[in-house]
Amino acid sequence: MDDYVLSVRAVRNGAFVADVGPSKFLVVPPGQSPAPSQAITQSAWYKAVRAAAAWQNERGEARGDLLFVVHGYNMSVADVIQRHRRLKEDLIALGFKGVIASFDWPSDDKALAYLPDRHRAKDAAFRLVSDGIAYLSAEQTPSCRINIHVFGHSTGAYVIREAFDDADDNELPNMSWTVSQVLFAAGDVSALSMVAGDGKSESLYRHCIRLTNYASRYDQALDLSNVKRLGVSPRVGRIGLPGDAPQQAVNVDCTAYYEKLADPASGIAAQDSPNGFMGIQSHSWYFGNLTFTRDLFGVVIGEERTVIPTRAVAPDGRVALKKP
Repeated sequence: MDDYVLSVRAVRNGAFVADVGPSKFLVVPPGQSPAPSQAITQSAWYKAVRAAAAWQNERGEARGDLLFVVHGYNMSVADVIQRHRRLKEDLIALGFKGVIASFDWPSDDKALAYLPDRHRAKDAAFRLVSDGIAYLSAEQTPSCRINIHVFGHSTGAYVIREAFDDADDNELPNMSWTVSQVLFAAGDVSALSMVAGDGKSESLYRHCIRLTNYASRYDQALDLSNVKRLGVSPRVGRIGLPGDAPQQAVNVDCTAYYEKLADPASGIAAQDSPNGFMGIQSHSWYFGNLTFTRDLFGVVIGEERTVIPTRAVAPDGRVALKKP
């Protein structure tokens, strides 16, 4: 089964590099890494994506689901497609009938490239909406409307927020575009910026039906020492959404679950992460984790936020991830 990638990396000597370049619409064959030679036209790519996204429910009603995945920093194209395929395989195993497409912005595969990556993320973000989400929204048909969802890991959450903000600032011709679900995991975005009415995030909330944030206080990549070193405020992927976030936002606290996952004596890692971990475990454990993927699946297919089986809901409404 082919994989779909919207890449905004520049090309040099026939290979992708860590600079911003023209958008390329890739159809990646099984077992291969993304390459410029796999590019097709934008219209042909979206025709293929729409066809792959469409399915029928048990009543024979037409539906479509497209999940854009936006990766974090310090990622090569090989890393991007590896995580893309892991998430795709796990979602399909749960019964997901839509399609997954990765938005590949030009991060570098160097551990010390955080700040340059963040600048490139900002430069590339607008393309997620202009060449992706808004284009698809304009092509919707009455016979089959595609539900668009966006999942950002780490700096990918920052890319999504900046993309939505830039799209409003640039007043795209199709201003009616919207997405169903926005999901952040280990989001490298200031928690303070996610309050209702904040100028940086108001476009994000305006253009989605629900925003789900997964956070863990064990996230070493987002810990306070790194935050202070970089001169930024505490991140939403570590401390969670602020108390005055809009009603459409829900925070899923993964702290207690991750504590058990990281404990070798619990045996949960072998059950829930059978293929091991990618990257920094405390930051990237979401990929390949069956409990997290089941929760994400529930959000995307539209299960009510308080009855998803991978959630424990406290009397005060706080939500925590749990093994079902």
